[in-house]
Amino acid sequence: MPFIMISMLHLSTFSIVAFDAKAQAWGVAVASKFPAVGAIVPWTKARAGAVATQSVANTTFGPRGLELMASGLSAQETLAKLLAHDKSRDDRQVGLVDTKGRSATYTGKSCSEWAGGLNGPGYAIQGNTLAGAEVIRQMEHGFLDAKGDLPERLFAALEAGSNAGGDRRGRQSAAISVAKARAGYGGFNDRWVDCRVDDHLNPVARLGELLELQRLYFGRSPKSERVKLEGKVVIEIQQIMKGLGYYSPMNDKYDDTTREAFRAFINNENFEARADPDAGYIDGPVLEYLMKKLK
Repeated sequence: MPFIMISMLHLSTFSIVAFDAKAQAWGVAVASKFPAVGAIVPWTKARAGAVATQSVANTTFGPRGLELMASGLSAQETLAKLLAHDKSRDDRQVGLVDTKGRSATYTGKSCSEWAGGLNGPGYAIQGNTLAGAEVIRQMEHGFLDAKGDLPERLFAALEAGSNAGGDRRGRQSAAISVAKARAGYGGFNDRWVDCRVDDHLNPVARLGELLELQRLYFGRSPKSERVKLEGKVVIEIQQIMKGLGYYSPMNDKYDDTTREAFRAFINNENFEARADPDAGYIDGPVLEYLMKKLK
């Protein structure tokens, strides 16, 4: 049998791992001039932590790191255990945040320049083959200055790093993974956000678009953002539905015929969770999206 040597590719990458104490959520955001970086670097688990493994990535660091942190070890203690018997640790780059938001980052001495990282309470940022140290610094500023939930803040950090030069070789893929207890589809799992761009000319920008869609389809609006289906709003909805073949009459009445057409329309557009045909309302952001997309 011929001997086959498999060379290990360097994931020239910049990433952030972070923890939101209030939401009890853990996440990773990453971008690289490497295809499908989201399949390798980010590892998250509710009540355990988050891990980013990159450069010459050791993908066992993901599940092993999460298991160790779930058992009570700190991020720094977990990092030490992961590296202790790793003969290729000089090629590794790792970021971790644990169950309490303690963080750790490591850059092996053989990682491609510019390479390095920084960390603070609740976050660790690292990168290799970067345009320079400013990439990491801008990611920190982006994360700390950003408003909103953890996915939004992670994206702000990633976008800031990309704008500062990111991977000096170029752009190809990006991903965000966020875990929160029972925050997944239907509350059946902990996968709050799992968005990936595997091959794109501007992957970070495209990832931002996917996050917007994720919030649109899986988010919830407060009662104050609900729009009553009456008057001008009904006419606008009727116009859209008529153009799509759901409805023929045109009036400003939310009658039985309009309600059943609206029910079919909303179900086909996958917005069942953001409208109530029987109560006669739709979430404002969804109405705005549909008006832009379909009118």
